[in-house]
Amino acid sequence: MLKYLKSIVFAFVFCAVADSALAEKLGLGRAALPAEVAAWDLDINALGEGLPFGSGDALVGEEIFSEKCAACHGDFAEGIDNWPKLAGGVDTLDHEDPLKTVGSYWPYLTTAYDYIKRSMPYGNAGSLTDDEVYAIVAYILYSNDLIEENFVLSDDNFLAFEMPNAKGFVVDDRGATEYAIWSDVPCMKNCKDTC
Repeated sequence: MLKYLKSIVFAFVFCAVADSALAEKLGLGRAALPAEVAAWDLDINALGEGLPFGSGDALVGEEIFSEKCAACHGDFAEGIDNWPKLAGGVDTLDHEDPLKTVGSYWPYLTTAYDYIKRSMPYGNAGSLTDDEVYAIVAYILYSNDLIEENFVLSDDNFLAFEMPNAKGFVVDDRGATEYAIWSDVPCMKNCKDTC
C-alpha cells in the first residue's frame, strides 16, 4: 500500500511540474484555457493594473469591517492581541519601535486592496466582493484619518489617492551600486596591505 501511495504522490508531483507540452505528449492534463487563467489572475499592481470596477464608502465599510474583520483587527482597526493594527502609527516610523500600519507605512493603496481581496477575512479568504473590498479599504483609510466618512472610494479615483508614506521607499539599486564591490575574488594571503 505504501509503495502505491508513493507512486501516486510521485505522479502528482510530476504532473504539477511538467510543462504543458510534456503533459500533452504524455496525455497528462491540458493547457489552461484563457478563461481559467483569467479567473485566477487577480493580482493588482502598484500602477492599478488589475483593479476591478466597483466602489465603496467608509460608512458601509464600517458595517462590513465590524462583521468580517473586527474579531481580529478590532472595531476601529486598532488590532486585538497579536493581530495586526491597521490604523495609527502616524509619525512613528523614525522611532525605535515604529507602528507600521496601512496609514503610516504602506506606500500603495493597491497593496491593501490586493491583500484584502485575496487573503481576507481570515478563514474565509477570497469571499469578499469587489465593492465590499472597496468599502473596507475606505473604512481603513477613514480609521487612519485619511478620508472623510462620506468619501466614496472607487476604481475611478483609487489611483489619485496618495498614501502618506508613498515617498518613504526607495528603489533597491544595490545591483548597480554595491554588488561589484562584494563580488571580487576575496584576498586570501597578505591581505592587510591591500585593505
